[in-house]
Amino acid sequence: MTEITHEPEARSPPVFILDPHANRTKEQDVDLSHTVGKMPTWHTIQESLGTRSGWFGDYDYGFLCKPTLPGFSVPRIPPFFGLKDRLPFILAIIMGFQHALAMIAGVVTPALIMSGSGNHGLNFPPAMRTQMISTSLISSGLLSLVQITRFRIGKSQYFLGTGLLSVVGTSFIYLPVLQSSVSHMYESGFCQSALDAAGNFVYSACPDAWGAFLGTCMLCSLLPIILSFLPPRVLKKVFPPIVTGVTVMLIGAHLVTSGMAQWGGGSGSCRTNPNVNCPSDTAPRAAPWGDAQWIGLGFLVFTVIMVVEFFGSPFMKNAQVVLGLIVGMIVAVALRYTDSSSIDASPTVTFLWTTTYKLSIYPPAIIPLLITYTLAMVESIGDITASCEVSHLTVEGREFESRLQGGILADGIAGVLAPLFMNSPMSCYAQNNGIISLTRCANTLAGYMCCFFLILMGVFSKFGALFLIVPDSVLGGMTTFLFSSVVVSGIRILSFLPWTRRERFIVASALTLGMGTSLVPGVFTHMFNYTGTNAFVSSLVNTANIVLDTGFALGAIVSCLLNAVLPANPPMASEPIIDRHGPTPTNKEIEDMQVEAQSIHEGMFNVKH
Repeated sequence: MTEITHEPEARSPPVFILDPHANRTKEQDVDLSHTVGKMPTWHTIQESLGTRSGWFGDYDYGFLCKPTLPGFSVPRIPPFFGLKDRLPFILAIIMGFQHALAMIAGVVTPALIMSGSGNHGLNFPPAMRTQMISTSLISSGLLSLVQITRFRIGKSQYFLGTGLLSVVGTSFIYLPVLQSSVSHMYESGFCQSALDAAGNFVYSACPDAWGAFLGTCMLCSLLPIILSFLPPRVLKKVFPPIVTGVTVMLIGAHLVTSGMAQWGGGSGSCRTNPNVNCPSDTAPRAAPWGDAQWIGLGFLVFTVIMVVEFFGSPFMKNAQVVLGLIVGMIVAVALRYTDSSSIDASPTVTFLWTTTYKLSIYPPAIIPLLITYTLAMVESIGDITASCEVSHLTVEGREFESRLQGGILADGIAGVLAPLFMNSPMSCYAQNNGIISLTRCANTLAGYMCCFFLILMGVFSKFGALFLIVPDSVLGGMTTFLFSSVVVSGIRILSFLPWTRRERFIVASALTLGMGTSLVPGVFTHMFNYTGTNAFVSSLVNTANIVLDTGFALGAIVSCLLNAVLPANPPMASEPIIDRHGPTPTNKEIEDMQVEAQSIHEGMFNVKH
């Protein structure tokens, strides 16, 4: 779609403001009570559901469905619906369904990977994997309700939730910690494994590992709860963009390797043994890892995602990843790559706590999880800021900082509640910000509809079982794209750095260890070995090995330490920064860079003094 740089001259339809305080911005005149969710009045319900305009309004619904055809599409801007504007009920359902579709891939993927096979997965049977997927969807819907509604804590100045169209889901950043922890659990005997007749490792399901991870997450979630009462600038100072950018990029790089392993056919024993077919020798149309049929299925999903981005309607673009997965699923079923036994065996309806796990604490995972939670907080600050921007709200002042505080606290509470729901920790998602920007709908009613659809999908467990019949290569084509987006997010954060010699050195040093560990797992894990019986020393050694085996944790530690130790080295006026890979600058451009460099130097000097 062609980018629009100005509003159309056509008059927008009238907007009915339910909350007269929604646009107040003066700090001295805002008590923030207008940011808290309120129950609709009977009169409002009658107007919304008892009239045609309340159901349909005068919205141009064709805008959501018309494809983007180069040379034929006419750029249009739909009306903007703010947080408390009156939204037609049918439009709220459509917008909420869009948000739910955009959430599905991000919510379901971590559960699929965590419960998968191999020494980095929990090796759960289909019934337990189906329940994990349903639990993730239900938890996402319930915890998103808290973020969207927003509550005041007693009569204090603190809040719970953002009050925005902020949806939450299982963050990908917890995956590397779980995978490293589970791998060490299998090595230490905490989880059972054995050799088969062919000499391949067979890993048994390890529900105790999942319970230990959940219990440790509950303990570590106390950190964001405590830090949520601090000003956000404190977190930004401890974890500046140079640290968060490197860390997010390393997380994405680690996950891309998992996605590509799935794309090749799976991450089980077939990946390392060419004599074993993927996913197993008894599966329909089994083939070795990396076979052309697996690569082709994954590439089909990736191609559909690209085609939808070029030609899809706004509705389709918001669900492009899911559409790619659906097309891949249809082809896999038509070509008999699937086995429907998991769908037949799953119950029709389920809910939380159908399957429970024994919660415990796994000490070696505490330090990596504390780093992960801190990173998740900083990431949430960026996501909430973006949500405020696309919602046409101010990104400074008392109200904005209050939304940040409420959002971080809600993420911390979610870190306690989600494990109690038997699900991994959840935090704010950024996916829905693109939908808000494209559809110009930031209304919380659409968010409530999104929560309804997520819970509905989770309750009907056969929906979750659909993801289990999909070949790993189809999922790999989808997840590799999603994980690459995480890498791009980290690169985008780093792009705002001044890139002096100091920044280049810090980033290069962090990537040396972090990227190396991500691309060659286990390279540092044999540095420390302990065969004694002292439980404390054994726990310390396991902690060190997990940190060394988790690339993003290693990169975060290195970048954080170097950023604190290395002195500022501003560019001098006589030494302008020149991109040696670009065109040679003119004398005028060099003079401009000298003036800019001098101003940066003077600014940093004034800050220090």
